[in-house]
Amino acid sequence: MAEQSEIRLEDPLAGLPLLIPVPQAARLLGISRAAAYRFESAGQLPTKRLGRRVYVVSAKLRDFIQSEDEAA
Repeated sequence: MAEQSEIRLEDPLAGLPLLIPVPQAARLLGISRAAAYRFESAGQLPTKRLGRRVYVVSAKLRDFIQSEDEAA
């Protein structure tokens, strides 16, 4: 079990729920909430809508980060 806690310290995406609110994803990514919603509306941030709420698919956050690194 000590290994799992070490992984979580190194990887902020490990252990996240399947869907996280956009503001939480923004904090993890180190961007503003407004920027996260801009990425979402542009179709760049992997999101799912449940009713009127928008959630980020945490399993696809790593792909989003890697695609942004390649664009930079």
